[in-house]
This record gives sequence, structure tokens and C-alpha cells, in this order.
Amino acid sequence: MKKVNIVKENRDFNRIIKNNRPFKYKDYVIYIDKKEPSVYKFGFSVGKKVGNAVTRNRVKRQIKAIVSQNHYKNDFDCIIIVGKGILCRNFAEMRDNLNFALKKLNLVKERKDA
Repeated sequence: MKKVNIVKENRDFNRIIKNNRPFKYKDYVIYIDKKEPSVYKFGFSVGKKVGNAVTRNRVKRQIKAIVSQNHYKNDFDCIIIVGKGILCRNFAEMRDNLNFALKKLNLVKERKDA
């Protein structure tokens, strides 16, 4: 995932979470902020209840790998908050659940070659 496509500022996290309604699916809470067409951005949050720093960073790496596999539309900012139940899932289940949620929110571009 490119650095251009990552939300890092605390004020951006707060703005997106405060002004938008959450979409909840299994272990994920997703906030979408629609904006003018430019670059899409993702922000990731894994709370301390998920585990120690090593576990949280592993989960963040896995989520970033899942997100980077798709092609997205360019008109949104997205915050993905991961819940404690993520520890019970393997990578394939995490991928399927997150991809389903992102497609349900209509963020993924449809592929022309299929």
C-alpha cells in the first residue's frame, strides 16, 4: 500500500469518525467519508484489547495486505477499526469478510477483464 493512500493524522481520524455513521460487519467497524474525486485513503485502527504491540502490528500488516489487493474508486476516505474477535480468524476469513464489507459499501472498482 502506498503512503499516499494512508490516513495518518489524528485530526483526520477524528473528523471521519465524528461526521459519519459506522458500517459494522463481523470484526470490522468501517467509517466512509465521501469527498471530491482525488486519491482514496485508508486508515487502520487496532485497539489495545486485541493484544500486545506485536499482535496489533501483525493484524495491521494483514489488513493492509488485504486492502492493497483490490482496485478502488477515488472519492473516499475510509477508517477501518478492528475488533477483538479478529484473533479467532485466519487470514482467509479476514480477507473474505473485509472484501465483502468493502464491496457492500461500493468502494471497489468493477474489473473490466472478467
